[in-house]
Amino acid sequence: MGLLRKVFGGSSAALAALAATFSLPSHAQSNVDTIVFAGAVLEDANSEPRGETTILIENGRIVGVEDGFLPIVPSNATQINLRDKTVMPGLIDLHTHLSGDPSGEFWRAATTPPEYYTLIAAKNARITALAGFTTVRDLGSRTDQVTQSLRTATEQGIVPGPRIVTSARTISIVGGHGDVNGFHKHVNDVLASGFTCTGAVECSEKVRQASKYGADLIKITATGGVLSQQGRGLEEHFTAEEMEAIVETAELLGLKVAAHAHGARGIEAAAKAGVHTIEHGTYMDEAAARAMKASGTTLVPTLMAFQGIKENLGTGFYTPVVEEKIRAVSEIADTIIPRAREYGVNIAFGTDAGVFPHGENAGEFALMVAGGMSSREAIAAATTGAAQILGMEGEIGRIAPGYSADLIAVDGNPLNDVTTLESVDFTMVRGRVIE
Repeated sequence: MGLLRKVFGGSSAALAALAATFSLPSHAQSNVDTIVFAGAVLEDANSEPRGETTILIENGRIVGVEDGFLPIVPSNATQINLRDKTVMPGLIDLHTHLSGDPSGEFWRAATTPPEYYTLIAAKNARITALAGFTTVRDLGSRTDQVTQSLRTATEQGIVPGPRIVTSARTISIVGGHGDVNGFHKHVNDVLASGFTCTGAVECSEKVRQASKYGADLIKITATGGVLSQQGRGLEEHFTAEEMEAIVETAELLGLKVAAHAHGARGIEAAAKAGVHTIEHGTYMDEAAARAMKASGTTLVPTLMAFQGIKENLGTGFYTPVVEEKIRAVSEIADTIIPRAREYGVNIAFGTDAGVFPHGENAGEFALMVAGGMSSREAIAAATTGAAQILGMEGEIGRIAPGYSADLIAVDGNPLNDVTTLESVDFTMVRGRVIE
């Protein structure tokens, strides 16, 4: 009775009546600041939706998940009415580029100031959160310190957006995908990121430099890429020794490595070097898959990126060298998920947003299901599975006491129709509602 009076206030008679009909959860405290009433709750991808539920939040963290709607709530708590919605964990996109929007005009890199990219990143952070993605891994920013600064601003609530895990700049070979190509030499030199390397020692140094400037993980371009102006195919770029040095140095610093990789031999070499994730995996074959399984490497297929670039073919959006590469990958991209499933490769959710418009990230779910995954598997790939890739499985990806209050709300049951995730009606990140 004393705890009821402390939490809710009121007369002794009223409290006695309440106590007779309602058993207050043992964790209830007077500083619960937000209460969410949900018509249904999908706690994680492995469960079935539970019915009417009350979620108690304190300082951005879930402290209780209770059946039914509490008959009385603390007078100072914010109440959020989602009684006609299904509430589920916020989604996680493991491959985004917040500081960029789709463009075939590669020359804009020479005319756009870094401050503009910062504003673009802030815009896209809000759009991404409103689309239901409460955590993103940003794999390659346009200018120095953009995503590191945005990471802090979203954490502090200065800018609305998701939790950000960033590689900041990408490490690449000189003249390869990730380096500046397509300009006169003096322009290339001015625009260079400073994160290209040749040889194991220099590549190791670039990892240390990335760590020094606040990277949460390391991103490398293990093979050629589709949208860069280098036209020498999509196979292996780094030597085995260079990639091994990158991974070993990253591990010493407590960092994981994500490898952009299209060509099969580049995928295989990156996996053998010990990278944590393969981004894209376009030409993955059985040998590459065996290497991935042996090293515990996960595939992040980015199917939305392939769909996005195909839509601009033949429109003059891209240069001829890029168009040629897009045509080369367009058809085989549709078989990435079936091949990964055939070979038993672990799959996690990532889109490459920025290659296509931010906010359309959830379109990846339907493409994953079309490739043979169930809705449950696709949702797991974007929640519990993605959280594990980030090493944050005890923080995000579930609705449970102790977890961050990262919540979204949709109509219906996404396990029955995964496309419901393309229309998110409510997003909360770290206990803050994204308006």
